[in-house]
Amino acid sequence: MAIVKAERLMNLALCLLGTRRPLSKRELRDSIEAYVEAFGPGNGPSGSDDSFNRMFERDKDDLRELGLVIETVESLEGEVGYMARRDSNRLPPITLDAEEAAALGLAAKVWQQARLASAASGALQKLRAAGLPEDVDPYGSHGALEPRIPVHEAAFEPLMLACRDRRPVVFDYRKATAAHPEQRHVEPWALECWRGHWYLAGWDRDRGAERVFRLSRITGKVRSRGGRYTAPVPDVVTVRETVAGWAGEIADRSARIRLRSDAGYPLRAKATSVRELGDGWDELEIPYGHGLDAWLVEFGPDVVVLEPAELRADVVDRLRAVAKG
Repeated sequence: MAIVKAERLMNLALCLLGTRRPLSKRELRDSIEAYVEAFGPGNGPSGSDDSFNRMFERDKDDLRELGLVIETVESLEGEVGYMARRDSNRLPPITLDAEEAAALGLAAKVWQQARLASAASGALQKLRAAGLPEDVDPYGSHGALEPRIPVHEAAFEPLMLACRDRRPVVFDYRKATAAHPEQRHVEPWALECWRGHWYLAGWDRDRGAERVFRLSRITGKVRSRGGRYTAPVPDVVTVRETVAGWAGEIADRSARIRLRSDAGYPLRAKATSVRELGDGWDELEIPYGHGLDAWLVEFGPDVVVLEPAELRADVVDRLRAVAKG
């Protein structure tokens, strides 16, 4: 069945690329053998029209997903036709130096754990066909580097597609301080990986404000919703700053904590000052930004927050939520 579909898509693509004028559905149905065998000619029984239309629309969407630019043209008589202009479907000459090719190769290897792996490999093959020199190995220049961005969350792929297609989504989300998840209606903007965790930045419709969600706290399935976005999408730089800020990378003040002498080495690396207290404890001053409370909770009884008071309260709330399960 896969071979039959691939052949049908290839014939449809060749028809659309080879025509000098837009072809109607009826003309395409009569020109492609697979359509004639399945549904008969365009002037055949009307009962087959709906089935043909559904298959044609699926085939057309599949070709567009593969990168073919298909134009829809309406004639003066109101008849809709389709064609794929060669100039719209031809890549310009590709000129990449060794460093640029290596960067593309590394980017393709990053996605080996996601469904993007096949798309990334296919993109490199297209670049080869478009003129990437054969003597340039996208992987070889920096073969010692093995970048990885782990993608274990089931929510990653549907959210990635929703960001790409600008589709609102609904999912159940459990805050770190909550015992039970809550439903969120979100207009997704972008996904960012920070400190080994994936985050979604988007517009929370229920709260009327931008929010960042950690994918590991999304429970159940991510469900798509119809309709357009109700809030403007900021540029990429702003989204990345939003993710960094909500995930804790941007700090605008300091916090004082007590830390066991033989623990918390990541915290020590961030500390601006360290003072020995004796009895197996040190006092650290560390940058304080959004998300620090969640990070401190990970160290359990090895950390005691001294100030500020709101940070101490947030850590206590999180610990209580964990204790409640």
